[in-house]
Amino acid sequence: MSRLERVDDLIDSRLMARLDSLDVVSRKIFTGKIQGERRSRRRGQSVEFADFRNYSHGDDLRFVDWNIYARLDRLFLKLFLEEEDLSMVIAVDQSLSMEGGDPNKFDYARRLAMALGYIGLVNNNRVSLFGFGSSRIERLTGMRGRRRTREMGRWLLDRNADGVGGFTDGMRTIALGGQGRGVLLVLSDFLFPDGYDKGLAYVAGRGFDVFALQVLAPEETDPARHGLAGDLRLIDSETGRETEVTASTAVLAQYKRSLETYVAGLREFCVRRSITHQLVETSLNLDTLLLDYLRRRGLLQ
Repeated sequence: MSRLERVDDLIDSRLMARLDSLDVVSRKIFTGKIQGERRSRRRGQSVEFADFRNYSHGDDLRFVDWNIYARLDRLFLKLFLEEEDLSMVIAVDQSLSMEGGDPNKFDYARRLAMALGYIGLVNNNRVSLFGFGSSRIERLTGMRGRRRTREMGRWLLDRNADGVGGFTDGMRTIALGGQGRGVLLVLSDFLFPDGYDKGLAYVAGRGFDVFALQVLAPEETDPARHGLAGDLRLIDSETGRETEVTASTAVLAQYKRSLETYVAGLREFCVRRSITHQLVETSLNLDTLLLDYLRRRGLLQ
């Protein structure tokens, strides 16, 4: 049963007010089909004046300000705000492995998806949400404008983490779905029995600026600090396979090293494909993640 029941449980008015001043940034320049609906903070060639800079040899003479030249006998180039229609795609892992942790991983991922989607909507981006974790890919696509906020929230509240696998198929669907070029955010623990390689390979280089936000619970990253010790029966949430272990100090230390190696491998895989990886613990305050971490990683400004 979901612990989140209302849209206000996903995002409240206080957080909305803090997010109103943020915008999504792409490391790539995307030329949109809908002119003038959204203006990026990048400088390009549009109709809204931004600033001047000194003329350099080879610059387009059409953008020289000849009035300034007549007064100062110096060449200055006009800079304009670039029109940009940005597609923002948020993919949320609905597999059973997300239904765990304290704070719960799936709840945290949905709250994060809501906050990021809200930033996209208030900046008039085209926002699409996908839920993967089974053979059926769930979606809510083509949203634009603040008025779609509650619809997006209701969709997220209706999702459940009850699937198995589905990552590769989900990424293939997104890659081939004609969502337009833009930012793709994948919210997942990336603990897939079949691995993450094929799925991420589908979306890398497809016109998306990809961010892999790896959501893990505190007891996953450091079980020793959260009281996991002694004789335990571990049950894989997706395969149902049971394993009995004695969680000694040595075993827990080995587990931590193995997880660190796994996370480092995912990070390296992402770096090689120009994907931004960010490890996110569910104990991290959402405000801090959005207003600090993701701004420093270049996703938000």
